[in-house]
Amino acid sequence: MRILVFGAGALGQAVGGLLADAGHDVSLLLRATHAEAIDRDGLRVAGIFGEHHIPPDRVTLFTDAKELLRAAGPFDFILVTVKSYDTPAAADALRLIAGGGSTVVSMQNGYGNVERLAAALGPDHVLCGRVITGFVIDRPGVVRITVHADAVSIGRFDGADSPHADALAEALSAAGLPARPSPRVQGELWGKILYNCALNPLGAILGVAYGRLGERAETRELMERIVREAYAVMAAHDLPRFWPTPEEFLRVFYERLLPPTAGHTPSMLQDLRAAKRTEIEALNGAIERLGRGVGIDTPANSAVACMVRFLEARGAAAP
Repeated sequence: MRILVFGAGALGQAVGGLLADAGHDVSLLLRATHAEAIDRDGLRVAGIFGEHHIPPDRVTLFTDAKELLRAAGPFDFILVTVKSYDTPAAADALRLIAGGGSTVVSMQNGYGNVERLAAALGPDHVLCGRVITGFVIDRPGVVRITVHADAVSIGRFDGADSPHADALAEALSAAGLPARPSPRVQGELWGKILYNCALNPLGAILGVAYGRLGERAETRELMERIVREAYAVMAAHDLPRFWPTPEEFLRVFYERLLPPTAGHTPSMLQDLRAAKRTEIEALNGAIERLGRGVGIDTPANSAVACMVRFLEARGAAAP
């Protein structure tokens, strides 16, 4: 298959590298510093799914969307891995790049990405890929897969069968990253949003890995308030809940999702330490906005969102 990874950071480089190593024709749109290293030394994907070295001639590299539009032909799949705040610009570019035949797959964090892409490209051309796996760039050209809580779920938001979801899930699994097609991917994505809302901002504010947040009653109470508020907002908007009640989600959260990712450094903490913009507005900020729209107060989500906004505006690292 011919595959483009649009906005290849840690996740995109790892997924693209595994697919290229499995024999697929992979192009990466990425930052120039990373492209230079990969063009010189190849791409190394290390970590819990083994060691993979992809020579420079096994991937095609682009650092500019306009260059990509001029040079590249049609793609079977375009995997979108940009940050949530870059989705509107990505959607504009993909109107031209995707053409009529590409299947676009959001593999992003947070609320609103699939909806924006579907509005720009048409819902029949867009899939959601829910990913609960940790990726870190050790240095340009070297990405490490650190933790893995569940297989990648791929599907349409409307739950309809998709041979494209079947094909991509099969390709990812064969490449070494467990994946499955799912008719309930929207509910599963909201499960990931809940997971990230509970862990990512608190880990960033306190400067700790996920597992530390589950060790103390104080942080557990705050995470549970965040989840319960989010469930109230989801119910008011009639959003799909993979786990019908917050109690059921929290049981799975503590027993199955948190333990394998306990050592993960929050991506939001990595962004703050690098003085980068975070995805808080697609996580707790989204819960805050959705709640405000239906008259539901979300004090826990609002509080952590405000603290992350402060750290982000200050441009300095969290503790």
